[in-house]
Amino acid sequence: MPNQLTDHVTLRHGTTLNNRLVMAPMQTHSGLKGGFASEDTIQYYSARSQAAGMLITEFHYVSENGGPAYVPGYPEQLGVYSDAHLEGLRKTAQALKKDGNKAILQIHHAGRAAVGRHVNGLDVVAPSAIEFAFLDYPVRELTLAEIDDIILDFGKATKRAIDAGFDGVEIHGANHYLIQQFFSKLSNLRTDKWGGSLDKRMAFPLAVVKEVKTIIDEYAPKGFIVGYRISPEELHGEEVGYDYKDAISLISEVIKYELDYIHLSLWAGYNSKPKNNEKSYSQLFKQILDDETKLLIVGEVFGEESAADAVENYADLIAVARGTLLDPNFTKKIIEGKGESIIHKISPQTIEYSQLTPGLFEAFSREDSLGLPPLPGGETIQNLHTGKYDI
Repeated sequence: MPNQLTDHVTLRHGTTLNNRLVMAPMQTHSGLKGGFASEDTIQYYSARSQAAGMLITEFHYVSENGGPAYVPGYPEQLGVYSDAHLEGLRKTAQALKKDGNKAILQIHHAGRAAVGRHVNGLDVVAPSAIEFAFLDYPVRELTLAEIDDIILDFGKATKRAIDAGFDGVEIHGANHYLIQQFFSKLSNLRTDKWGGSLDKRMAFPLAVVKEVKTIIDEYAPKGFIVGYRISPEELHGEEVGYDYKDAISLISEVIKYELDYIHLSLWAGYNSKPKNNEKSYSQLFKQILDDETKLLIVGEVFGEESAADAVENYADLIAVARGTLLDPNFTKKIIEGKGESIIHKISPQTIEYSQLTPGLFEAFSREDSLGLPPLPGGETIQNLHTGKYDI
């Protein structure tokens, strides 16, 4: 029988999800200085407690030199790099879990994208000291000791997720952040054990996975969920950081650590495929996954029909991003048989219902959406933009 959106799904380590829908990780532009959760953060996540069966937070940086990655002037990215963040993390987990769905903390290090460090006069670190045309600040190459510390920081962040009551963690290895920077031959020019050949460029991602699993095995309750997010390719015209074959090689090693799921970050849509290939990314990656490792995909799902197609024909789980920004009750409506009432566009009339954070509202009411994929209907709220965070 084909997968149904309302199926209960039992993951490798024993936890059962209420359905096949997932809220994708999305930056809320709500953090306080230092990466602390604000009341806006908690209200946003509380409003989305029924957005999906599994709810993934935005990225939280694991090391003090790992963030914030944000647009200066706007509320900051959230952090998980110290025990001082535990109070906010607990509130976030409680808000997400209050209706019986599973809460996942996404953990990450921005690497060269930690613009907040530059703004504060601190150095920005990366695998290699390269001048990137898209950055207006220099980056410094990480030392061997610093790399070891960051790996341990992913483990410490996992322990904080456990202590805060999250049901799992997602390792963010996508979207050009530090883990991907180590994997990419465009951004990793190291000649030591952390760079060079494909195997050496895989070393850092795998070391992070190993450390996270070590902490989970020692401290987490039975059923604690662990996932890994990856961008299936890094292509910049003729320049190739890695292709999908390289990514499949990495994931073939990642899954040896017995993760619950692999999350493909698909900007061109859940059914997108590599150039000159008949198979979709999801079909290609599914071929190398064992039966217990679920495939989660994301991209261009705004309603019940596309979500159903994704789980019937492409993957085990489908993540909804902007769809849950527009409608915080996306999955609740599907479960109740009211999928036709899902809101597909933002408008002045739906702003209150969508319960965006002030930072997200300001971002999506700009003409450029602050560089984010625009919300359908975004042009209707541009006249409401106040500019209070704009520099």
